[in-house]
Amino acid sequence: MKMGRLGVALLMAFLFSAVITFFLYRHVKRLYGSTQLIKVVVAAKPLDTGTPLSAGDLTLVDWPSTVVLDGTFHKPEELNGRVVMYPIAYKEPVREGLLAAPGATVGLTAKIPDGMRAVAVVTNEVNNVSGFLFPGSHVDVLVSFRPEGAKDAMTTTVLQNVEVLSTGERLQPDPNGKPQNVKVVTVLLAPPDAEKLLLASNQGTVQFVLRNASDQAQPVSRPVNMKDLQGGSGPAPEVVAKKAAPKPVGSSVYEVETYDGAKKSTVKF
Repeated sequence: MKMGRLGVALLMAFLFSAVITFFLYRHVKRLYGSTQLIKVVVAAKPLDTGTPLSAGDLTLVDWPSTVVLDGTFHKPEELNGRVVMYPIAYKEPVREGLLAAPGATVGLTAKIPDGMRAVAVVTNEVNNVSGFLFPGSHVDVLVSFRPEGAKDAMTTTVLQNVEVLSTGERLQPDPNGKPQNVKVVTVLLAPPDAEKLLLASNQGTVQFVLRNASDQAQPVSRPVNMKDLQGGSGPAPEVVAKKAAPKPVGSSVYEVETYDGAKKSTVKF
């Protein structure tokens, strides 16, 4: 009797799950079954920066037309000879923003977008943040100099959120994150900022300040000079003039209390 009841319970559970599955299948098919698929070009293998694309680097996959992805390609032959500007993962859609401009050559120039410039700066171990500057890092650029005719030197931030293109001859970060001291760091700048950096490097000492790449803030800051480092010499002695309580009518004597630091004195007149 117990086995019979157990069998009926199992049969009911099976039928219930079958009904639920059927309705879920119909719902999913109604939502996605009619979605049109299109062909999108993706990477057939991991592609590093500077790779000139060929037929063996690319393949086509089905892509839902309802999922919009800007800058995609639909024919591999359209990309023949284009150079990879940013690494592309396996099966990742190849997009215009990941590639150098048509006709760009292999190497550093492939990573320079239209309208931008690559500027090389000679550095030392301090300037390149003890070797922890890598391609793709973002930095602020500070310069320390003595303005013409000024007595004291000053330090000011001339550029913020600048991307590092290469460190030495490296176009990619070290895969193990190992620091590397290099003599030259190349940064990506708009032409007016490139002029600022060149002027700053000729006027004084340029220092890179490493920042979080996700930090896009560019706060306004004022230059710092020696007075900011030295601080004040303390407040001058305080002198407080205080009128004494009024005397009876007819009196012409007044008292004035003065303070020199903690010393108090009273003057009558």
